[in-house]
Amino acid sequence: MPEGSIHDASALLPGARKGRGATTNPAIRFDRHSTVAFDDGWNTLEEDAAELPPLATTLIRDSSRTALAWNKSPDLGFDRSINPYRGCEHGCVYCFARPTHAYLGFSPGLDFETKLLFKPQIAELLEAALRKPGYQPATVALGSNTDPYQPIERTMKLTRAVLEVLERFGHPVVVVTKSAGVLRDLDILSRMAARGLARVCLSVTTLDPALARILEPRAASPQRRLDTIARLTEAGVPVAVLAAPMIPAVNDMELERILERAASQGADRAGYVLLRLPLEIGEIFEAWLHQHMPDRAAKVMALVRQTRGGEVYDSRFGQRQSGTGPYAEMLARRFQVAVKRLGLERREHGHTGPAGLRADLFSVPPRPGEAVQLPLF
Repeated sequence: MPEGSIHDASALLPGARKGRGATTNPAIRFDRHSTVAFDDGWNTLEEDAAELPPLATTLIRDSSRTALAWNKSPDLGFDRSINPYRGCEHGCVYCFARPTHAYLGFSPGLDFETKLLFKPQIAELLEAALRKPGYQPATVALGSNTDPYQPIERTMKLTRAVLEVLERFGHPVVVVTKSAGVLRDLDILSRMAARGLARVCLSVTTLDPALARILEPRAASPQRRLDTIARLTEAGVPVAVLAAPMIPAVNDMELERILERAASQGADRAGYVLLRLPLEIGEIFEAWLHQHMPDRAAKVMALVRQTRGGEVYDSRFGQRQSGTGPYAEMLARRFQVAVKRLGLERREHGHTGPAGLRADLFSVPPRPGEAVQLPLF
């Protein structure tokens, strides 16, 4: 892509686009040149923005040759993950994964939610990785970066293909999503859960449907997510609720109510994350605030900076998820009190790992048509 290129007209025209979260398409940070919107005094920016058609979603084949992504972060409860898709059509304006789109030559703004990459061979690549001699099983996170059940999964079914491989190998998995689409794979998940191999972490950001429509425009409604927790629980699939992210002066007042509603539907664990604004997300989120909440934009950003040592983000391990300072400490204390009251505290038993799942059932199955070898005497 040429240096300083504009990905579409919305790069110059800030404003809400129907069904999309970001209101801008900031330049790629690796480009040497960028373009800044300029109003000539005749309100041409607003007029041009009003004439823009809805943004369509473009699907792009991902040629990656690996299925597992590895990490050594002490902030995460897993060291490996699988992401069938890059970019996410849910359009959550706060998504911490947005900056990764810049590595692909796309903007972390509207490009992130309209230019989606999919990995058509993800199941085959995963099986090859699990068959490697010396592979040591441990819980894998499915959807740690972008949602494995975003709308395109309805037709792609790549997440289902991954789960089929994990079930055959007896490999533990935690699914991270905010979509009711996870129920399409309830058959696999319930069988795996019965063996101690599966858990779902379902994100509930707000209980306010009006806020949800502008904050995460193509994700499931709050009520559908609560209903999904109940359905999963009824089927024997353990569910953790993630009250994430908590955004100062936007949804932080809902923390206890989110946990209470989720617990009443069967969630047995909980987590939370304070809003994270690395790299371009700070610009994207602040533009969204001025578009949708101009009356409180300054207050929200002031509170964000209070939790990040005066900046919009602090990437240090141990602090990037929860922040520092009086506000962050108060939020952490509120969470601790609520999970204790609601019985959502983590408990591990015997041979289970950090997610309460088993890794001792892992077994490499014979390939199709391959006879099972008898032990030699």
